[in-house]
Formats: sequence, C-alpha cells, structure tokens
Amino acid sequence: MFRAYHLKWCFTMIGILAIGTLLMRPGLFSTHNWIQYFVHLLSISTSILSCWFIQGYFKQRTFAGYTTYAISIISIVCGIIASFVVGSTLTFFIPERYFFPENHLGYGYVDLVRRLIGSFFLSMACYISYNNLDTNDKLQQTKLENEQFKQAHLRAQLISLQQQISPHFLFNSLSTLKTIATDADTKNFVVQLAHVYRYLLNFNDRQVSRLSEELAFIRSYLYILHQRFESALNIHINVPEQYLNYQIPPLSLQLLVENAIKHNALSPDKPLTLNIEVNNELQLVVSNNYRPKKVPVESTGLGLQNINDRFRLLFNKEIKVEKSNEVFTVTLPLVAHERDHY
Repeated sequence: MFRAYHLKWCFTMIGILAIGTLLMRPGLFSTHNWIQYFVHLLSISTSILSCWFIQGYFKQRTFAGYTTYAISIISIVCGIIASFVVGSTLTFFIPERYFFPENHLGYGYVDLVRRLIGSFFLSMACYISYNNLDTNDKLQQTKLENEQFKQAHLRAQLISLQQQISPHFLFNSLSTLKTIATDADTKNFVVQLAHVYRYLLNFNDRQVSRLSEELAFIRSYLYILHQRFESALNIHINVPEQYLNYQIPPLSLQLLVENAIKHNALSPDKPLTLNIEVNNELQLVVSNNYRPKKVPVESTGLGLQNINDRFRLLFNKEIKVEKSNEVFTVTLPLVAHERDHY
C-alpha cells in the first residue's frame, strides 16, 4: 500500500514538526524531563501517522460514485477525526505530569477547540504532502509508460519490417503486376496483396486503428492465406456494424492469426478454424481450435506480449489469454474513443 519513500517523508515530517515545536518553545530545555520529550514525540508521531495512513488508504483505492474532490474532503475529515481521537486518547491514558504544561489539554470547550484546530492543520499538512508525492509518482509513472510504449511500438515496427522485403519496391511492383495481369483471379490476388502492404506501410504512422480498418486489412490478409492453405483454413468473422468505429492497436489481429497458423497443425482433413467476434462485454474475441504441431515451433512470446503492452500503455487495459486442450482464445478490449487513452 505504501512505498518506502512515502513513509520516509512521513517520518521526515514528524521530525521537522517535533524539533520545530521544541525550538519554538520558550524557556530552557533543562526544565523538562526526558519522559515529557518522549510523550511530546509520541503525540506528534501517532497523530501524523494516523492522518498519513488515512491519506494513503484513500489514494490507493477507487470509490465508485464519488468525485476526486469529494474523496479529498472525506479523507481530510477522516484525518481530522483520527488525529482528534488519538490526541484525546493519549490525554486520557497518560498522566498530566508527563506532558509539557502547555501541551496537556483537558476536555473543556476551549481545549476541544484547540485540539480540533490542531487536528485540522495536521490533516491538511498530511493531505498536501501525500497528494504532492502521489502526483509526482503518477507523473514519473506516465513518463515510464510513455517510454515503454515507444519501445513496444518500435518492437511492433520491427516485427512488421521483418516480414517485409523492400516494401515500397514490392508495393510499386504489385501495382504494375495488377495492370499487366489478364487473369481475374490473379488481378484479385494482387489487389488483396496490395491492400495488405498499403496497410503495413501506413501502420508506422499511427498508434491506433478503427476496427473497420483492421478488419478490412485482415480480410485481405486472410484472402492471401486462403490461396495458400485452401480448405485447410476456415475463418469466421462476426462483428456487428455498431462496433466498427471502436479502436484497437494496429496489426493486433494479424499477429493473432499468424500466431495461430504458426503453432497449430492444419490440413484439409483437420482444418484450423479461427473465429473473430464481439462478446457481450464489449471485447473482441479471437479463438481457434488448438491442435499443436507434432514438432513444436520455438516461441519467444513476443507477439502476445507486444499486443498486451500496447493495450496497457494506450488504453490502460490488459488482454486475456486462455488455453484449454481444445481451444486457444485471446480476448482484446475495445475502446470507443481516443479520449479514453491513457
């Protein structure tokens, strides 16, 4: 719940307040005994720690239905109450002679007001200090996540580039081949292959893609795979139109399809079946029947890791991977708008 530096700053505040109040105290230090100094430190420590842990509790948890402002007010009020209760408890259980004369508060109206005011300032000091630490922590985390995203994007680019040989040259050559081809099937194959490479060339300039664009690309990609595997590969895509404007990182589906073909045996007698659909929880589900090859293909796991990294860094969401003896499933979150990014 608390990082080490959080408690470090808490104890720093205790030390500053304890020493500061002693230095501001009139009279000679020799007029007090060591027990009074100990009780003075105990009183400050317990009050600040109670406020500090309350701030940590409210900062580390999410409360549905409450605004950030409301949570801040509640945390400050709880800190005041905690500090007030701690101070009152110490006054009740520790004899008066162990307090500095001006520190011991009774239970009269003036004493209660003084204790409440002191509790308010302690709670506010802890709130401001912890809030500043938490804000700084989040800024550092954001910088780290941005750097991680850059690395994930570079890895995705590398995976894409590894699958291409002079992509611009090949794309231009495909355009020429489409023009000179006379057979309709050949023309269609060239057109689909050109769509694939056009998408790959544009991928480097974007961080997210509409689901409609990703599906258009994957259909061209699957058309090419069908020409290679024919009836050994079955693809079923069931994505209603209302979900086509949702967003995912580009090439997510291509990596999953390639991963399924890479690790599973497929033949006309026992075809590999892939299903792409949207479930009731607004997630894109990509599944295939699990038939691992007799000679397992070496896997680094970078493909799935790359997809998960990009979802986490772009949308603050995680993909879900499930495997049974019969089915391998990857569930991808869908995000409606770019403003939902982190």
